[in-house]
Amino acid sequence: MPRTANQKTKLLYVMRLLLQESDEAHPLSTEDLIRRLSEAGIKAERKSIYSDVETLRAFGLDVHGTRGRSAGYYIGSREFELPEIKLLIDSVQASKFITERKTMQLIRKLAGLTSVHEAALMKRQLYVKNRIKSMNESIYYNVDAIHQAIAEDKQIEFRYCSYTVTKEKKFRRNGRPYRVSPLALSWAEENYYLIAYEAEAGKIKHFRVDKMDGIRVTEKFRQGKDLLPEKDMGEYARKNFSMFGGEEQTVTMRFSNRMIGVVIDTFGKDVPISSVDEDHFQIRATVAVSPQFFGWLFGLDGEAAITAPREVMEAFEAQMERVKSPFGA
Repeated sequence: MPRTANQKTKLLYVMRLLLQESDEAHPLSTEDLIRRLSEAGIKAERKSIYSDVETLRAFGLDVHGTRGRSAGYYIGSREFELPEIKLLIDSVQASKFITERKTMQLIRKLAGLTSVHEAALMKRQLYVKNRIKSMNESIYYNVDAIHQAIAEDKQIEFRYCSYTVTKEKKFRRNGRPYRVSPLALSWAEENYYLIAYEAEAGKIKHFRVDKMDGIRVTEKFRQGKDLLPEKDMGEYARKNFSMFGGEEQTVTMRFSNRMIGVVIDTFGKDVPISSVDEDHFQIRATVAVSPQFFGWLFGLDGEAAITAPREVMEAFEAQMERVKSPFGA
């Protein structure tokens, strides 16, 4: 490309060089910038570099200058600071529903928000291998289709899969598609869930997004939107342990005092707490009563008990009997 044509984009080249290759430990000198511009076919002089830097500062780019033997320019603050990028990368690494390939793609994009020098340091700290990751590469498209359907107020169709003991994919209902009204997406227990109303069953159901296949947005309008009273998906997920639905009931539970941290982590700081005696406290919370809720209680190893209502206590006892005698033994 002729130098005269490239000259019009010189300022953009300078901005890109500073954003991609400079940080506080690696400033770019005026000579560095002139040389790199020349490699791109752009002629530049020292005075024009000074002018470009001032223009970028006036535009709002946080360009700092250094003096001395390592005199040069670097980007100070960015849209995302390094600790924020590291936090996002850690979240992506830990997300089970993102495949390994998509994980690496996302991390490369996030690393591109900082300098190449800081990105190289972060790459040395990646631990993606041997993590449990989804096998469904289409999860991105699934999420996009669900958001589209919610925005357009339309129902969706899809097939839902599980796995056989030989680890082969098998579609439920012999491959007959589900048709549901998507209400919301929720991330819980390291998985992405669709919360939807299924008219055929007449109730709200939860579907693992990574197990949905061939999502299609239909022309039919959504139903059951008034059946999801919770506006806060965190609150909804808290009531539905591991996103397994059940009848919502207000349950009174007694805990050993040492369980206070577990209770606050699970139910939040606003849960009503009252003292029972020196060693115990109790709470009242609305939960979706399910085997997963009972399993959470059982996992507290005798440090928790249901005290009301009676029908939930009896359901818990019945669940324990089924565990003691599995498969009808």
